[in-house]
Amino acid sequence: MSSTRKKSGLIAAALTALVATIAVPALAQSEDTDRRTLAGGIDWHACADTDFPNMQCGSMQVPVDWSDPHAGSTTLAMVRRPADDRAHRQGTLLLNDGAGGSSIEQLRLALRVGLPNFAGAMTQDFDLVAVDPRGVGHSTPIRCAEPLKPAGVSHFPRDLPAFNALVAHNRAVAEDCLRRNGQLIDHVDLTSTARDFEAIRIGLGVRQLNWYGIHYSTLLGRTYAKLYPGRLRTMVLDTALNDTGSPIARVTQEAATAETAFNRFAAWCATSKDCALHGKDVAAEYDALVVRADRAPIRTGGTAHQPLTGEDIREATQDYLTLTQPTWPELAKAIVNAQGGDATDFTHDPDDTLDPVQVRIPACLDNARPVQTFSQLTRLRTELARVSPHLGGAVRSYQAITGCLGWPTQGPSPSRRAPRSTALRPR
Repeated sequence: MSSTRKKSGLIAAALTALVATIAVPALAQSEDTDRRTLAGGIDWHACADTDFPNMQCGSMQVPVDWSDPHAGSTTLAMVRRPADDRAHRQGTLLLNDGAGGSSIEQLRLALRVGLPNFAGAMTQDFDLVAVDPRGVGHSTPIRCAEPLKPAGVSHFPRDLPAFNALVAHNRAVAEDCLRRNGQLIDHVDLTSTARDFEAIRIGLGVRQLNWYGIHYSTLLGRTYAKLYPGRLRTMVLDTALNDTGSPIARVTQEAATAETAFNRFAAWCATSKDCALHGKDVAAEYDALVVRADRAPIRTGGTAHQPLTGEDIREATQDYLTLTQPTWPELAKAIVNAQGGDATDFTHDPDDTLDPVQVRIPACLDNARPVQTFSQLTRLRTELARVSPHLGGAVRSYQAITGCLGWPTQGPSPSRRAPRSTALRPR
């Protein structure tokens, strides 16, 4: 079963929640400045893509560096689906997939599985506008040649030389990305992206936006609300990311939660014949696979990917645990196939609207860096192994911490102090 059903299911569930309305008080940003900066607005034309019939595709130029608008521009891409009931249209619903995710591809997936059939008033009463954030997808995309984690580099270094090799490689990735993409690399932070979305609001000619945030759009939506108070009519976020506490506490909690999900997956396998490991000790089978792959990496059925270590398999497991269907059965099959000598199923993210490089770079700009030394990382690894004995703490926020060691810059993000929420009536 493909990952399309998984992602469309997430979209369907979250779209139905748009009846909730929230707003976050914020530090004001000058709209007049943004208006003066924007030259041509949004360039709309009929979409040639057959997946977007009777829709408009648009592009817009925004400054790479909002603090220096004349130092170059980057392109934002978007698709607009008009409301079905034009006579009772209530506004524009802006779709965003968060850091590194293509909202346009999320919209494509939703359309392929029957949007608007499951969206109700959302598609009846709202124009849907899917925007790919700066550096992502159909907007001017960031492309880098250096692999994020080549053979011989570990996110779980066991000694100081291995730690130093990880840091040196991360610096090499940053330098390669900078050579290929210029100053855009240093300006894909939350603040810059939020200013882009205000430019889009101005280009759309609407007083307020309705915001639907997918995946990691929680932090972007909050940043926009803080910078532009009163510009959101409604906001729905389908995740509950909170970066206001300790980064170490957050990664520890994420690791413990992923471990709980793994244990539930193993318990499901014990009772369901849909599990390819039914009747076996799933946790023991998985642990043995990881140990085996660490000793002798398992091939991936081709030359596109290097053979996978146990660490690679652990890092690929988290995204298989998010939904009971279809990804739990897919994970069981992936384990069985890897036991048979083909680890190909662990080489791709079940959510293929996310680009690993385009996820990593914003993470390095926006996230706090609580680990700087090998001893600090060793202490964190010890704690993660305690709360996550099977996955070993190989979760996304840990990869962000280790993948950003040695990264040269951070973005100018606004204060991460916890915001106070108040309800707004639709207008």
